[in-house]
Amino acid sequence: MPTHELVVALGDTRYRVERPFGSWPQNSGFVTDVTVDGRGHVFVMLRHDPLTQASDPRVIELDPDGHYLDGWGGHLIADSHMLTADAQGRLLCVDRDMHEVIICSPSGERLGALGARGEPLSPFNHPTDVHVSAWGDIYVADGYAASRVHRFSAYGVHMQSWGRQGRGEGQFGWPHAIWTHNDGRVVVVDRTNDRVQVFDPDGNHLQSWTHFHQPVAIWGDAEGNSYVTDLIPSLQKIGPAGERLGRCRPMLNGAHGLFGMGNGDILLAESNPSRLTRLILLP
Repeated sequence: MPTHELVVALGDTRYRVERPFGSWPQNSGFVTDVTVDGRGHVFVMLRHDPLTQASDPRVIELDPDGHYLDGWGGHLIADSHMLTADAQGRLLCVDRDMHEVIICSPSGERLGALGARGEPLSPFNHPTDVHVSAWGDIYVADGYAASRVHRFSAYGVHMQSWGRQGRGEGQFGWPHAIWTHNDGRVVVVDRTNDRVQVFDPDGNHLQSWTHFHQPVAIWGDAEGNSYVTDLIPSLQKIGPAGERLGRCRPMLNGAHGLFGMGNGDILLAESNPSRLTRLILLP
């Protein structure tokens, strides 16, 4: 079997493509998202059909080198979509069709939740993604049936919602992913409108980025850059002012999630075929 070394570029930065990265026991689910906590541990979210498939683990924990540590969530999460780790090391897991964001310990203990489990419009209607901001507020993209963004306090109190279905500024077709930057920007992937919208912490529209074809996932680095996957498929690096700094094709059919590691590497959550891909930063 031939061996090929793939290298991709985001602007002046080069990465070597490693796929797959990490391994775990065989599971009936497929990869849907990935996040990294403060220790560098990698948490992979797996999606199942809760009515027809086994209650296999929904979240897999790997060490920074990709070695399997643990798996949990089969009896906790029904319809895995996306997840994120907060500064305290808690994991916020979007249970899309149960209309809930479940807050878990790293070992899978349920600590709390946003929304009412199994209750649509309370306030979620098939939510998609969640992010905890540097200022403590929690932002949830509510994309599959609501076209909304919801804002919660650090204590889980619902503070604000904005957006409705449409193509205008502050309107959404399908808000599929969300990220907050330390400078106060709330960045929302508006998937079916082929754009990413930027807001201030209170939901006031600041900017739209339109150089995508059905953007899917977003992650932001410490310098305020945003990394966005779309269905071309491509990975794009966008500067704080909205300028495109680079573009590459490091995945086969697309990446439903992505997250950066402390050493500069980037992880891509590929659903088809189901795997993690690691982009290894080159000197």
